[in-house]
Amino acid sequence: MRRILGKPVVIASTLVGVFMACVGLYWFQPWKLWVDDTVRDELPAAAPATQPDAVPDAPSGTANPSDKPRSSAPPTLLTLASGSLISHEHSTSGTAEIIRLPDGSRTLRLENLDTSNGPDLRVWLTDAPVKEGKDGWHVFDDGKYVSLGKLKGNKGDQNYALPANLDLKGLTSVSIWCDRFDVSFGAAELTAPA
Repeated sequence: MRRILGKPVVIASTLVGVFMACVGLYWFQPWKLWVDDTVRDELPAAAPATQPDAVPDAPSGTANPSDKPRSSAPPTLLTLASGSLISHEHSTSGTAEIIRLPDGSRTLRLENLDTSNGPDLRVWLTDAPVKEGKDGWHVFDDGKYVSLGKLKGNKGDQNYALPANLDLKGLTSVSIWCDRFDVSFGAAELTAPA
């Protein structure tokens, strides 16, 4: 009698154990700790401004169709703010810069990023202070933050376009944020160049 009653309990326990293991694997995705995603985005740039060659003795307001535009000076990028990434939940290094392109658009650039891979990693601009150690792990969702999307890769150089209407006033830090566990992998305080 015990053998008959014991089999359904063993089968049910095994099924529950397998189900829980699958949920745990999906939730934590531990294999990502051994898989690196490297991204090599080029430094953003805009096309150089062009102007037509002057037409001698041409009436004002007319253009000569044979004129070819010539390039003016190469466009320059302007660094609005930058900082070095520090480690939080996972070892993290690299730099973060907010760059204004010649066309007026802005982008967040991560250079030489090196952090752990993980589930549901995001790039956030925030108003939170960057704190060393465990005190800094959970502060970035306490105030104002703007998600720039999923982290493209845990290593390399990458660009994240900023919304055109985004007011950067008060957004003083960037975090590599694990949205699944509400924890910062690493962060950088952004300061304007002197």
